[in-house]
Amino acid sequence: MDREPTISRDQSRTARQGRGPSRGLGRDVLVASICGGVVALMVGASYAAVPFYNWFCRATGFNGTTQVATSAPATGPIARKIAVRFDSNVAPGLPWKFEPDQSEIEVNIGQVVTVFYTVTNQAARTTAGQAAYNVAPLTVGSYFQKINCFCFTEQTMAPGEKREMPVVFYVDPSIADDHENDGLNTITLSYTFYPVRDPVVKPLASGEDDKRKGNL
Repeated sequence: MDREPTISRDQSRTARQGRGPSRGLGRDVLVASICGGVVALMVGASYAAVPFYNWFCRATGFNGTTQVATSAPATGPIARKIAVRFDSNVAPGLPWKFEPDQSEIEVNIGQVVTVFYTVTNQAARTTAGQAAYNVAPLTVGSYFQKINCFCFTEQTMAPGEKREMPVVFYVDPSIADDHENDGLNTITLSYTFYPVRDPVVKPLASGEDDKRKGNL
């Protein structure tokens, strides 16, 4: 009876060695492709994180982010009153004096109120800044509704210019239904102006110091 052809041990080893590099190369390509996909996903997520975080804060009031309203509340003011304090800050590098016209007022919840902040450019050159804000306690951000304000709008100030900037807001009456805030007596609205390094070129305000202006 004929015997089946046999392969010597050396021939078998040579065959396995011949298949090894191609198989290893394919595995390396697969691993590299997976790693590249993960990196691309992480980069895309990092770019999406900032707008998503901003949207999340505006939608939920997280971290003291106030809400944006287009009109007065439908239910109108209620009898309960609350004190609103106004805080102002200027970041290093911006030669501005920035302060509220009033440090504190008492309002009815649901009452639409207009207050003013005054800012003065103390430099002998044109400077630009932009304000960010939050409220404290942080948990009331979803109830603090702003109809009009100067935040997130670049402000360009001529040398020595003084400007009054309005804030129109109300405290949402639905806060009265949140029993976690039953003992809340005071809300603090805080703004901080930061320098704008490369301001957009635009006309300066005409600058009537004694005239209260609209939203700038």
